[in-house]
Amino acid sequence: MGEYVNLSKRINASPTIQKRVIIKPAAVLTEIMPTLPTARELFTTLLPQLRIAANYAREIQSRIVAQPEKGTSDNFFSTALTDADLSVQTFIEVSLLSQFPQVRFYGEEHAQSYNTKYFRGITLGEEPGDYLITLDPIDGTRWYMDGTDNYQIVLTVLDQDDYLGVLIISPATQDYFCTLRGEGCRWGTLAMDLDSLTPVTIATPKSGVYISWGMEAIAPHLPPAYQAIRSRDYTTQNPRPNFSRILRGDLCGAVLRAGKWLDGAALAFSVREAGGIVTLHDGSPVPPMSACVEYQLPGLVVAYRPEVHADLLRTVQAAAELEVQG
Repeated sequence: MGEYVNLSKRINASPTIQKRVIIKPAAVLTEIMPTLPTARELFTTLLPQLRIAANYAREIQSRIVAQPEKGTSDNFFSTALTDADLSVQTFIEVSLLSQFPQVRFYGEEHAQSYNTKYFRGITLGEEPGDYLITLDPIDGTRWYMDGTDNYQIVLTVLDQDDYLGVLIISPATQDYFCTLRGEGCRWGTLAMDLDSLTPVTIATPKSGVYISWGMEAIAPHLPPAYQAIRSRDYTTQNPRPNFSRILRGDLCGAVLRAGKWLDGAALAFSVREAGGIVTLHDGSPVPPMSACVEYQLPGLVVAYRPEVHADLLRTVQAAAELEVQG
């Protein structure tokens, strides 16, 4: 401390040195790593705005106007875009910037957003605790456009290692799931606050296994006890359940080609916190977020029960072996 005081005196005594900017270590730390709210504090503060966004999405669904599709992928789920996607994201961005301007934020429609440039960053920070907030403003846009209730707003908080929290709001059914790390997954109506939610327990999930786009080859290898629900088979006349239905017990497991931070990985985290099992396709543990690229985890196997998870792993591996041989 004495050396710092002497240095200050020398600086004050020299007009030349006075022009230099000396920043204390504590000030540097504050600038790099601002004080951030906990995931619970963030969710509690944003819940009123999320209720408004949910009611907006539900109200305009029957009159929704589609925007030009994103990209040229054959996956019609990933290319769908509506006015609601853009409006909900803008509303949450404005809410965040007005209340938590120090956060990092990545929204699915960041490329079209007027607000992306005002956030401190759109990627994970370099230090633990410098978390990233992500938003999928309308997860299940194709279902939303087709007038079904199978869509949701997904807000997450994720750190270097894993999620800190996930909110999954269903405007059509007026309820939501809240998952906080180490506290389990909870459910309640949209009118309820976080402390009033009920723990999610899936005692007897149905036999459906969700198979994401690009994983269709495993369907023929599923044991007869399971029903393959392939996302590629979706039609307006046959709107198959999406992965989000796993939190309601409509699915017993899922195989994802990749776990996108915005939605698929967030749902898998919620299943795990509700007592389920999540691994990579080879059965190895899910890697930390800091080891991932392109805002996604590798392919995931998700199940509520150990025996279901084991069956799905064998199915994935059997399909992979045949692909190698063929």
